Amino acid sequence: MKNKLFIQRCVATTLIGLAGLLALPAHAQDFPPKKPVNLVVGFAAGGAADTAARLIARKLGENIGQTVLIDNRPGAGGNIAHQFVASAPADGATLLFGSVGPLTIAPHLMKLGYDPVKDLSPITMGVNFPNVLVVHSGVGVKTLAEYVALAKKKPGSLDFASTGAASASHLAGELFNVQAGIETVHIPYKGGAPAMQDLLGGRVASYYSTPSTSAQYIESGKLIALATTGLTRPAFMPNVPTIAESGYPGFNATNWYAFVASSKTSPLLLDRWNLELVKVLNSPDVREQLLKHGLTPMPGTRTDLARYIASETVTWGRIIKARKISVE
Repeated sequence: MKNKLFIQRCVATTLIGLAGLLALPAHAQDFPPKKPVNLVVGFAAGGAADTAARLIARKLGENIGQTVLIDNRPGAGGNIAHQFVASAPADGATLLFGSVGPLTIAPHLMKLGYDPVKDLSPITMGVNFPNVLVVHSGVGVKTLAEYVALAKKKPGSLDFASTGAASASHLAGELFNVQAGIETVHIPYKGGAPAMQDLLGGRVASYYSTPSTSAQYIESGKLIALATTGLTRPAFMPNVPTIAESGYPGFNATNWYAFVASSKTSPLLLDRWNLELVKVLNSPDVREQLLKHGLTPMPGTRTDLARYIASETVTWGRIIKARKISVE
């Protein structure tokens, strides 16, 4: 009798569970999506974001048995792509390779057509990479300590290039100004190529450059690498100290790309995408390829990413206010 009652209860519990599953929206049960997955990238083909997205998409498609297409939507510093995904259908077939600018910086500077917190939901961090503070060999400094000493001795005499106002390279420089108590002058450029050209020509003293852009000039001796801007030394520049270990604990100003989706997407689908993307980012072949391009895989939970975005938003909001940064 007891066994019969136990079986009846198990059957009842199973039926209730099935009923709950059937009651879920159809899109919450469809994985992988029945149509090709659209991975939106807010920058043109060939850059760091596009390179990482394509490496990850290839493996992801193999794992889930569905085509993953790269949809490049450059413009407005990545905001066009972010707004597109914020209003995308909630079927789990559209993902965004979001970036630090639109998710944590732009809200402090302009009115957006979307709310990064309310309209986009975190899935997992993708990759990050630091900048490297490089100086022209003619500046006469070889260490970060010497750079700071010169800046303090002659306030306003040192300048630094960036890829544009409120860019990651600009904010790295302003964060260091605050933490080091120095005043170096920001010189914005329309991209990394003209910034590097003027640095090599000695028309600007320093530049918070991407390591891949400056590596060849560091090796040739035309530029001197003083420090990188992440918390740890990147694998491809093991001999260059971080700013954090050079007397400024906790200094962290990296470029990063993370996976997010429309906040209308079912939490069940978001959890499943987290599982699949973390699996890809942890796979040895993908990790090796990303690291070769100077990109460090950073898989984590949805909560990890939400907390990181919140922390970055506070940090850059504080710097933008303190340094009176604008994009006008």
